[in-house]
Amino acid sequence: MPRLRASPEDFRVEEIPLYAPSGAGEHTFVCVEKRGRTTEDVAAQLSQIAGVARRDVGYAGRKDRDAVARQWFSVPRLAPERALGLTLEGVRVLEAIPHRHKLRTGQLAGNRFEILVREVDGGAAAHSAKVLSRLCAGGMPNRFGPQRFGWEGGNAEQGLRILRGEGAGMDRRKARFLVSALQAAVFNEALRLREAPLSSVERGEIAVVHASGGLFRVEDEGREQPRADAFEISATGPIFGGRTLDPDGRARERERAALAAVGIDPDTPIRPPRGIELRGARRALRVRPEDVALEPLPDAVRLRFTLPAGSFATVLIEELFGAAVAFGPSSR
Repeated sequence: MPRLRASPEDFRVEEIPLYAPSGAGEHTFVCVEKRGRTTEDVAAQLSQIAGVARRDVGYAGRKDRDAVARQWFSVPRLAPERALGLTLEGVRVLEAIPHRHKLRTGQLAGNRFEILVREVDGGAAAHSAKVLSRLCAGGMPNRFGPQRFGWEGGNAEQGLRILRGEGAGMDRRKARFLVSALQAAVFNEALRLREAPLSSVERGEIAVVHASGGLFRVEDEGREQPRADAFEISATGPIFGGRTLDPDGRARERERAALAAVGIDPDTPIRPPRGIELRGARRALRVRPEDVALEPLPDAVRLRFTLPAGSFATVLIEELFGAAVAFGPSSR
């Protein structure tokens, strides 16, 4: 059985920043390489060192604990010279550059991955290479990976309880993350319910223009399909909340069914508790891996690829090797 994360060094990820820090300002952008630490743990420690509130430390996205991950944080009132001299368990500080503003969630162009999948025989390696070629041409499902839902899968259920007003006293950052897991569960369900190929667009669906991020309702699928074939546009699914462009027809019914499947009444307006903002968005149903390389090794495969921000490398691994990928060190 293919095995992922036999050691943290088997899973390497590096952020591709949306922009470079300016070199001047009250925040210091700190690039770290972490191993065996969660993003939130590192952010909390940096806030203590700088003597600032945890909410004042920013990062663009969470990175896996069981990996070697390079990512950026922004910390106010932390001099670059002091940041470069820090010694933190499981963390190396690589760069520290001033900037005017806090780094916020989502301010990220993408992530670059290098992953070693072990216990892969020659037949599985050859098959994965063929699947990878197909995914590079037509795109892979852009579903949320298991990390979003917690290793026991309970994050979405906790998010639903928060929406129902049962999260009194919970840290707001944690509550927002749990509600985002519920949003992810609805998206994954809407994606699962869609029977048409991901390379297609249906009348009434909301499509995204990849180059600009613009959204539009598909009125004539025959006219728009060539653009989808060229990967200029893709159908989208719901990140529920706020005022977003809603689909018509079969797509609307799928999204209502997805809400119901996680316990949300699609006919009742969603009113989040105080402190939880649900802006809502549309997310492409497919995404194309870029800068791809597959290297067969004895009893293993090394993969290198880049994904846009918010897409999950573990989903690509599942597409290549099946859902029965083992995690962690082998017991052999």
